[in-house]
Amino acid sequence: MRRHQDAGDEVVIVTATNDFITRPIADLFGVAELIAVELERDASGWITGNIRGVPSMREGKVVRVQEWLAARGLDWSGIDSTFYSDSINDVPLLERVDHPVATNPDPRLRAIAQERGWRILDLFQ
Repeated sequence: MRRHQDAGDEVVIVTATNDFITRPIADLFGVAELIAVELERDASGWITGNIRGVPSMREGKVVRVQEWLAARGLDWSGIDSTFYSDSINDVPLLERVDHPVATNPDPRLRAIAQERGWRILDLFQ
């Protein structure tokens, strides 16, 4: 992440975990942009248990990143994108970006990455 930040890249965390859990982590890493599952709140601020908008999981990650890009007047063709993931659930976004990186991939994602020639990054060897 630091390498991307030092290079001046816009770093965005895209996760299927709730924003109230991941926002402090993103802040700790100095990442302002977070796309996470947003839980609906009632008028008094209590979480209702419903998800607001499209959940950022599986194909929803592609939708949410597209929305994020559009809000900035961008689209996929105008960016050079890299996405790191360890989960088979993230194949839709890995397929959409310019530089997919299977990072400590689970066995199913590793097989797909090897088949498609995606970069594999094993951090804990």
